[in-house]
Amino acid sequence: MNSFINQTASSLNVANWQIENSIELLDGGATIPFIARYRKERTGELTDVDLLEIQKLYDRHLALEERKKAILNSLEELNLLTEDLRNKITEAKTMAEVEDIYLPFKPKRKTRAVIAREKGLEPLAKMIMAENIENIDFAAQKYINEKKGVSNIEDACAGARDIIAEWISERQWVRQKLRTQFNRFASITSKVVKGKDEDGHKYRSWFDWSENAVKAPSHRILALFRGEKDGFLKIKIEPDKETAIEQIKSGLIKLQNESSDQKGLAISDSINRLIFPSLETEIRSLIKEKADESSIEVFGDNLRQLLLAPPLGQKRVLAIDPGFRTGCKVVCLDKNGKLLHNDNIYPHPPQRETTMAMKKINNLVDSHNIEAIAIGNGTAGRETELLIERMKFNRDIIAISVNEDGASVYSASAAAREEFPEYDITVRGAISIGRRLLDPLAELVKIDPKSIGVGQYQHDVNQKLLKQSLQSTVEICVNKVGVNLNTASKELLSYVSGIGPKLAAQIIDYRNLNGEFKNRQELMNVAGLGKKAFEQSAGFLRIKGGDNILDTTAVHPENYHVVKKIAKAQKVKLEELIGNRNLRSSIDVDSFKTEGVGNITIVDILDELEKPGRDPRSKFKTFKFDSSIKTINNLSPGMVVAGTVTNITAFGAFINLGIKDSALLHKSQIADEYVSNPSDHLRINQQVMVKVIEVDLDRKRIGLSMKGVVQTP
Repeated sequence: MNSFINQTASSLNVANWQIENSIELLDGGATIPFIARYRKERTGELTDVDLLEIQKLYDRHLALEERKKAILNSLEELNLLTEDLRNKITEAKTMAEVEDIYLPFKPKRKTRAVIAREKGLEPLAKMIMAENIENIDFAAQKYINEKKGVSNIEDACAGARDIIAEWISERQWVRQKLRTQFNRFASITSKVVKGKDEDGHKYRSWFDWSENAVKAPSHRILALFRGEKDGFLKIKIEPDKETAIEQIKSGLIKLQNESSDQKGLAISDSINRLIFPSLETEIRSLIKEKADESSIEVFGDNLRQLLLAPPLGQKRVLAIDPGFRTGCKVVCLDKNGKLLHNDNIYPHPPQRETTMAMKKINNLVDSHNIEAIAIGNGTAGRETELLIERMKFNRDIIAISVNEDGASVYSASAAAREEFPEYDITVRGAISIGRRLLDPLAELVKIDPKSIGVGQYQHDVNQKLLKQSLQSTVEICVNKVGVNLNTASKELLSYVSGIGPKLAAQIIDYRNLNGEFKNRQELMNVAGLGKKAFEQSAGFLRIKGGDNILDTTAVHPENYHVVKKIAKAQKVKLEELIGNRNLRSSIDVDSFKTEGVGNITIVDILDELEKPGRDPRSKFKTFKFDSSIKTINNLSPGMVVAGTVTNITAFGAFINLGIKDSALLHKSQIADEYVSNPSDHLRINQQVMVKVIEVDLDRKRIGLSMKGVVQTP
């Protein structure tokens, strides 16, 4: 454990005690949002990103230790465990090293070497390995045995070579030397499967491709493996085989005689038949894991930005789910997202009831005091947006195009059916679009993150790791913003630190039965919610208009006594501390320190009292697409147009120009300097000015550039 702590502290550039305390808190059942927010003294202010990395490395460490334990038990049962072997396994740093040590002792299936031993050829193999045979025919003649299947000298030599090949494949230094070759110099090569040229045209770029495997970008690795899985590409990953064979021969062959020749043949066979396939599997797993991690990281970053997108806030919204043949579904929502009215309009082909549709929208805007209009950006979205732009209202109305990815998934979900059992999926979808405008986070948590429309190759990566990562991302975002205990949905509550789906349902049941919560302490009355869940969740739950003014803040109940001491020292009521911008300058922080409550916690409390319940999300901004651009046909190279970033990948970003066809901003076109990571320059929903550099009408592809384009503030 000490070795792991030292290594982790060094890799993260933090102190050992920070890692030790973090692990202790994680083992004790604390969540990452709770540790990052309320245990800063213990961790030295490690961020949620730091803690996620510690948790990932710790999980790997535990898996390695579990494997070591299983191997030691296996060796002990086989009476093969020596003190030297125990020490080697115990001190091994990686899973590969552990497996290499265990390989010679691992119970074997019926291999060619096992069969050769059964034929009595191991003594001959030992003599050849020692290179002390001058006349191989004379030595092998003794081992010919028709009953055992050794018919001639070649049979004897071949069996002996099989045994030697297995010995060599199990030598730790040989595997490590060749592993180094794979990790440094292996090329990943792809060829088209014979006869699949036409069917696999989307993989045409990889029909004859080769590059260094460990340096290949994640998106290319995933694309190549997908092509192989789909049956269009043949993939090979290995370094130069002849170089590898010569390296091992030079380390194993000491003499020049007939047994040395046989030994050389065994080395070649061992590398070709046993070691290279094994190490290719290993490096496949390695580069796939790295590609998965990179892709999942991109997905997580995008999701975080999407969830923390600025909310419009409490406004009365008219939401439209656009469509052509079936018309547009219209709903009116109050400032809390409650459904007030639903209707249909048919302004587009084939009905073209434009005048009637405009009249109906106007009436709904007036009768429900609508302040904003949310328009889904899917089919007929741009046409509906242009229709709204033509209209004149009796009050100031903002119309916003809303990304509707996943709205249909939500509308057909059990959660949507439970909330709106009397309405069909079209009404639910429109409600989801409107609520996304009011509060993206509260609405998007109801949808499987994979359906939200951001990410890269999400169906090709390790699904368990993806789910864990996205779950953590959602939890961090929800707890960073905080949740209104009396209005939050079951889905939103389930992501609060320490709660989960079961307790969230219990909280909703309690709220429905007893009315709104009056204070945080009342949570302890919820069935199944104990002290630990209360500790983990209370600080992230807000109660407005309750018994205790501190329940509206992010101050944790465990620290209310500190706030009371501050109020007493200032000779003011608790209410007078809230929003007091002069509080910090008039307080001696050290005078309020107690055991477990240090300077960091007190400063956090003062920050929260100054700006209670502050939302970390930025202020909402309106955005308008160029009304002259209705389809891809309106674009031409050289035009500078406005757009929004809808997705960021390792190779660039996709930009919404207000038309149904997305445009690609390749990373080489993002800035004048070299761009390694597009996420360093762009964020989801960012408004950008871009130059059109390519329009391919046949393939519906648009190429963009930001080089030399002035960005509006």
